[in-house]
Amino acid sequence: MKKIALIAASLAVLAAPAFAEDAKTVGTAPAEAKFSTVQKDEMFSSKLKGLNVYNQKDESIGEITDLAIKNHQVDALILSVGGFLGMGEHYVAVSPSSVNVRYDSKDDKWLASMNTTKEALKAAPEFKYPK
Repeated sequence: MKKIALIAASLAVLAAPAFAEDAKTVGTAPAEAKFSTVQKDEMFSSKLKGLNVYNQKDESIGEITDLAIKNHQVDALILSVGGFLGMGEHYVAVSPSSVNVRYDSKDDKWLASMNTTKEALKAAPEFKYPK
């Protein structure tokens, strides 16, 4: 009986936030704060990370693993290239303008392409994360 009472009490405590009032934002934003409206068809970094990059021959040539930001702009896309199951891969930093990222509304997914070859990316200078 004690066990059932303890489980019921635990569930009540966990469920309490679900019945709480909607969270409210309090205070004011500084005068210099700027806000944006985000549209449904805009790209988010969470959708970009892990996106496979294909070349003009429709071959998978790498995967977007990270973004490098400099002066409030995306400076480079970090691609993982040349590996299989995490072995033998290395990273290269490429200009965002060299990767075409687009939304395919017919298939409801994001696509990335680049006009290069696997060999060219494998031969590119390796990007190493700063320590």
